[in-house]
Amino acid sequence: MGATTEPTLDPSDEQQKRSEIYTYEAPWHIYAMNWSVRRDKKYRLAIASLLEQYPNRVEIVQLDDTNGEIKSDPNLSFEHPYPPTKAIFIPDKDCHRPDLLATSSDFLRIWRISDSDESQSRVELKSLLNGNKNSEYCGPITSFDWNEAEPRRIGTSSIDTTCTIWDIEKETVDTQLIAHDKEVYDIAWGGVGVFASVSADGSVRVFDLRDKEHSTIIYESSEADTPLVRLGWNKQDPRYMATIIMDTAKVVVLDIRFPTLPVVELQRHQASVNAIAWAPHSSCHICTAGDDSQALIWDLSSMGQPVEGGLDPILAYTAGAEIEQLQWSSSQPDWVAIAFSSKLQILRV
Repeated sequence: MGATTEPTLDPSDEQQKRSEIYTYEAPWHIYAMNWSVRRDKKYRLAIASLLEQYPNRVEIVQLDDTNGEIKSDPNLSFEHPYPPTKAIFIPDKDCHRPDLLATSSDFLRIWRISDSDESQSRVELKSLLNGNKNSEYCGPITSFDWNEAEPRRIGTSSIDTTCTIWDIEKETVDTQLIAHDKEVYDIAWGGVGVFASVSADGSVRVFDLRDKEHSTIIYESSEADTPLVRLGWNKQDPRYMATIIMDTAKVVVLDIRFPTLPVVELQRHQASVNAIAWAPHSSCHICTAGDDSQALIWDLSSMGQPVEGGLDPILAYTAGAEIEQLQWSSSQPDWVAIAFSSKLQILRV
């Protein structure tokens, strides 16, 4: 365990004295990973293990930018049942709310982080939320999203075909609906009461909580039985979303005003794409990463106009192994984090 920094390019340049890449090596394979949002916790991330056993681990790590080391606080490392499929810190930039981290696996769990006093820093389980009232077992949660506009709301997606909207303050289910014909693999909020999901049935569907009986199909994959596995909704321009087709090297970008037809397909990866992240500060940039060990940043400002031969990325970074996870920091938009094998890297973009 430890951190290394890549050499800087030109020590005479003040800007370059800070490294562009920081690396942290975890004691296990990393799967779930995300940035903290709070302004007072710069360069803080959560990473979680992918171990084929019941006990897994979550660590909270932070870059010390005075010495360039990413460090794990042993008091903020905790055991987790099963590998978390996702981890998200509370979307609370201005630090008005308790410092919370949510994780999903068999259930949705909310953890409270106390680290104002370093000698007594700790993580405690605040809530364990089980959406299946009839049984102590539930369909594993594939993903979830925390509503930025209304942080008491979290939406989860499950292999049992449902999406569940939680009120985490009351610890109750707001809404549970059968969202798809098959497993639901991802969910994303597009506003206070609007969310979308993708599924093994190959469709992207949009739901409005004011009209729970209906959903709008925005896209269906052209080949039958082609699951869609990830969904990213553009927070800066909610007309656009992006999805990944399972085991393919392309990312499909959609305009919800024109259902069924992709606006553009990003096809420069050489192997399956695993993750997508829209820029938190620009409506026309998106980052994609995959099994070709590449993280690519694309400028979609020419979206809708045909580009001969297809669009090329504006930036490419090659990691040391297949990239399984990618997150763009909403509070520090110059930084993207990727996870591959047992390494976490944060990259200045």
